[in-house]
Amino acid sequence: MMYSFYQAQADLLYPVRQAAKLGAGLCRIVDWGAATPAPLRAIGAALTLVAESGLTHRRPDYGFRTTGMGNDTVAVTEEIRFSTPFGNLLRFRKDTDVKQPRVLVVAPMSGHFATLLRGTVAVLLPDNDVYITDWKNARDIPLSEGRFGFDEYVDHVIRFLEIMGEGSHLIAVCQPAVAALAAAAVMAEQGNRAQPRSLTLMAGPIDTRQNPTRVNELAKSRSIEWFEKNLITAVPWRYKGAARRVYPGFLQLTAFMSMNLDRHINAHLAQFRALACGDMPAADAHRRFYGEYNAVMDLPAEFYLETVNRVFQTHDLPLGKLTWHGQKVKPEAIRRTALLTVEGERDDICAIGQTMAALDLCTGVRISQKRHHLQSGVGHYGVFSGSRWAREVYPKVRQMIEVTN
Repeated sequence: MMYSFYQAQADLLYPVRQAAKLGAGLCRIVDWGAATPAPLRAIGAALTLVAESGLTHRRPDYGFRTTGMGNDTVAVTEEIRFSTPFGNLLRFRKDTDVKQPRVLVVAPMSGHFATLLRGTVAVLLPDNDVYITDWKNARDIPLSEGRFGFDEYVDHVIRFLEIMGEGSHLIAVCQPAVAALAAAAVMAEQGNRAQPRSLTLMAGPIDTRQNPTRVNELAKSRSIEWFEKNLITAVPWRYKGAARRVYPGFLQLTAFMSMNLDRHINAHLAQFRALACGDMPAADAHRRFYGEYNAVMDLPAEFYLETVNRVFQTHDLPLGKLTWHGQKVKPEAIRRTALLTVEGERDDICAIGQTMAALDLCTGVRISQKRHHLQSGVGHYGVFSGSRWAREVYPKVRQMIEVTN
């Protein structure tokens, strides 16, 4: 019912946004530069904001065409190496014969597409053969394809590493840190030859009992039954995933925006001023950010509920209770994989200490193979995107990969 109401509202607003798009286009046609009357520019700016206000449920383009390698520029091609109904193992193949470390970036399944890590991948690309878990929108996955929960997420990480081959490296960004650590532990215990040489966990909720944030407290403030009753809904019949139970991406986006509502309001006011004043570089930067931010994907209900329950409510991993298909997950089984944890000083989603907890859990890893980096001056997203990620965090990641490759 909740999803149907949202979709009906979106359908009703669609012609309004299309009309606004047409009106904004007409305003641009009669734009005479500096001679354009201020009221006309203001009308065009307002219409543009309305036209671009909708959400999309399609994955944006990663946009990688080339990347630098030393003094050279090489072409980049997206290559699907392996596919399941729920996600692709996507490789950013470079037009070069140079062998580089193979790195799997495990992206969050948290309401946005893996393209949200475009900045992470861009920094990794010059030095590494980069792969990513390119998750699919649950509303486009037929119900006949079965369930997708925490165990199936771990299955995908293990299978993708096996496809990539022995000697690969694993980087988990935010939410999937628990699943990535579980995958490494399962592979280690089974003696899987494809177990990663290094595992980097970035701003991930390994133990949310450490310095609980507002997000952590919210997850514990309600029972899992409340989350299921109030946040889970069925995909409408018009989509391929009809009747699949999901946590809708539009709900996750609403939650994200409500945490920093003033910032988003001010950003849109600034966009209005930029459009009205003809500051197109600023307007284009805003458009790129919100084009990505407003591209949402639905999560399978099983995965969402199990993550909330196991990671944020019952703390299964740090308490030694986490299981994978009924088998106990043993972080202490990891011996051959070096471990790096990264946290942000100002992270209000995954606080200091929550990711670093992995170092204590992995007792089988030698002290010389464990490292931690606390990045000063950054919040959650600054750990894996932006200038600080490129200049200060990535060199730590690169060093870990180089010494274990």
